[in-house]
Amino acid sequence: ITLPAEALTSEEAWRAALAATDVPRDIDGWFPAVVLEVGESAARIGVEGVAEDEDGHFIPANDVTWARKLLKDDRLGPQASRAGDLVERGDVVHVRPIVNDAGEFVRWSLRQVPEVQGAFMAMDVNTGRVIAIQGGFSYQHSVFNRATQATRQPGSSFKPFVYAAALDSGFSPATILIDAPIEVDTGDGLWRPRNASNRFYGPTPLRTGIEQSRNLMTVRLAEELGMDAVASYAERFGVYDRMGRFLANSLGSEETTLYRMVAAYAMFANGGQRLEPTLVDRVQDRWGNTIYRHDRRECIDCADPDLTPDQAPRIVSNRRQVMDPITAYQLTSMMQGVVTRGTAAGRVNLGVPTAGKTGTTNDARDVWFVGFTSNIVAGCYIGYDRPRPLGRGASGGRLCAPVFNDFMKVATAEFGGGPFDVPEGGRFIKIDRFTGERLPDDASGENVVAEYFREGEEPVFGVAFDGGFAMGSNLPIFIPGQEGDVPVGDSTTTVRTVTGDVVQVPTNRDLGTISSGGLY
Repeated sequence: ITLPAEALTSEEAWRAALAATDVPRDIDGWFPAVVLEVGESAARIGVEGVAEDEDGHFIPANDVTWARKLLKDDRLGPQASRAGDLVERGDVVHVRPIVNDAGEFVRWSLRQVPEVQGAFMAMDVNTGRVIAIQGGFSYQHSVFNRATQATRQPGSSFKPFVYAAALDSGFSPATILIDAPIEVDTGDGLWRPRNASNRFYGPTPLRTGIEQSRNLMTVRLAEELGMDAVASYAERFGVYDRMGRFLANSLGSEETTLYRMVAAYAMFANGGQRLEPTLVDRVQDRWGNTIYRHDRRECIDCADPDLTPDQAPRIVSNRRQVMDPITAYQLTSMMQGVVTRGTAAGRVNLGVPTAGKTGTTNDARDVWFVGFTSNIVAGCYIGYDRPRPLGRGASGGRLCAPVFNDFMKVATAEFGGGPFDVPEGGRFIKIDRFTGERLPDDASGENVVAEYFREGEEPVFGVAFDGGFAMGSNLPIFIPGQEGDVPVGDSTTTVRTVTGDVVQVPTNRDLGTISSGGLY
């Protein structure tokens, strides 16, 4: 928006004209302003709601070097070195005051309402209470609620539902699955999914598949289980009302909302109990009688007058169990690995146990992170309203995980957090996370992880193996340290197996292109 020259003739004139402009005014700490003069380096501005002073208000040259002007043909101009490279007299802009550590004003900083949008939602995993929801950058700028209304591809943030179906079907976090190139005949041609790294890694435990967001393993797993089984889990958790039975949907290619994804992840966190999000806890009539209560759980001791201050009331859940509690804990443990050493490593650090999953769609058009502690689940989505690539290096781990982390630092300070509840009926066994092999109880090291197994399903000493579809079970097993050492395009590579044999493995495979599949 640019004000006409006659609107800049006096302070009274520009203030009236600025007040009449339709610009967002609901962004905390931002002020609408108009450019009054453009000098050799700085630009003098008039700020709405801020009195003029003798020296005037300015946008200095060193404040604009981050920006590039959008040209008429939608190209970006050169990096700005002075205010005049970006603004002209009469331009309406947003500015924010910069203050020092003592809270004293230093200068004005130019701001920009971004074209890229996003959404955020957080809720209590036990009650379903929505504690925060944000549908976009500015409600005044756009009333479209991207948390509840925007249907977008969830990408790899959908993968936990594939793994949930597998864990309930006899797989364990230590089960070995082949990470190798595959071709799927879709009827309209061959689909060749690939991993984000353009590599394949051979026999790999399921845990690593979700920690490193391996597409090829997930597709094999979905084919082994059948898309009917995968879809039934997604529908049971409310991700979709009716999910398409297409193999590509196992990688999150079918659209859903952030609202549905966050609600579904809450059921991982609470041990697999059905939970509906709510914005209303209860409704009372004018006499104080409760006529509606969202939380239907029964409190055993709430009315007990003899309850001592150090006793917590017992709450009994009557919710429907949509997932086996042991499956929920196994999946949560695997998703903790996403945060500690997987695709969100280094981006989420809350000081309390945290689990989650990143999501990035083809060409990074949509990026996600949905995660949870023992008390709170939260999710972030970022993308353009009209889908297009977010840019080089964009991913759920890089863009959304830090947003989740910043919010959850405040949320955990208020709502707390602790270890995830371990259900009865299982035991911890130490496993080599590279090979899936059972280890002695006194084993230690970076390759050791304590997996939780159902009683009676404890692995024997050796490697549990399931090759998935279209692969034999006689492939060599990579030793720790060789993970990721097989480059795409080589005709063969030398591999040492766990038995000590040295073999040549063919690797000249067509992995397709990013547009042919492979959401991560």
